[in-house]
Amino acid sequence: MRILTNDDPNQARRALKILKSDDIFIPKTVLLETEWVLRHVYEIGRSDIIVGFQKLLGLPNVNVEDPESIHPAISWDENTFDFADALNMASSRRCVSFATFDSSFIKKAQQVSSMDMIKP
Repeated sequence: MRILTNDDPNQARRALKILKSDDIFIPKTVLLETEWVLRHVYEIGRSDIIVGFQKLLGLPNVNVEDPESIHPAISWDENTFDFADALNMASSRRCVSFATFDSSFIKKAQQVSSMDMIKP
């Protein structure tokens, strides 16, 4: 996040140096928190965050936890869900059902999935 916001130039420089020289592992909770902070605190638009995530995760030395969930979540966030809901949906794709009272989530989930797993 420091690289994207440059709100602390010293930390941004140090983070960029690490990013350029080392293999990086990013847990999905870090992406979730980063997306929330960028959108709500820095008021960065969803599409700009998605582009930033795609560039970051496209680097050969960057590894993300559960890429089979992260990549669809980023795609769905761009088109349908907010990132937290998209990540929840993508992370539960192996489940038989997904129970929620969020009618908006149900509608959006049905748009991206042919699975009949979403239950009110």
